[in-house]
Amino acid sequence: MPVVVVTEAEEYQKRINADKTTVALFAADWAEQCGQVKDALEELSKITGDKLQFISLNAEQFPEISMKHQIEAVPTVIFFAKGSAVDRVDGVDIAAISSKSKKLAESASSAAATGQTLEDRLKALINTAPLMIFMKGDRNGPRCGFSKQLIGIVNETNLPYETFDILGDEEVRQGLKTFSDWPTYPQVYVKGELIGGLDIIKELLANNELEATLKG
Repeated sequence: MPVVVVTEAEEYQKRINADKTTVALFAADWAEQCGQVKDALEELSKITGDKLQFISLNAEQFPEISMKHQIEAVPTVIFFAKGSAVDRVDGVDIAAISSKSKKLAESASSAAATGQTLEDRLKALINTAPLMIFMKGDRNGPRCGFSKQLIGIVNETNLPYETFDILGDEEVRQGLKTFSDWPTYPQVYVKGELIGGLDIIKELLANNELEATLKG
């Protein structure tokens, strides 16, 4: 399916809200690099078949949409899943655009094969263990200060728990923010329910409520 040039805001909304993941190029006629990226998307559309849909729109003709998605330069490519931006590539990085598009196409194939939606997958991951932590890195190698602090606190309780590295799965990383309406990581779940992030865990610890809360 070739790259569709979108000229109406309603068509843009309809396409990004479709069941199919959308790869949207924000471009400008005067920028040569945008042509390179569009050519790359045309090739990707042949490779990924009907797993993804590709669109292009003139960023200057859609100022409100461009502002909403913080388009500061063209070309910018944003990946949408059912209306939500799940990833992006700013500038001419064909390798990154290609890699992200292929991963999303693989996810779509997997979901089609199992009949599993992103929401189903997130619910399954949240319920992987009674105490589940979504973080940057894993329990043995946290990859941000907040995650490291949280793991240190939870380890002190000696309770069993599992972790999921959101840096290795962009679909989960972005999808979980929307699903749980919690914009940052780490995120702690007990028996499928969101407890919160590092600040909440620190507050529970200070009030001597942490262990009881994490046990559920």
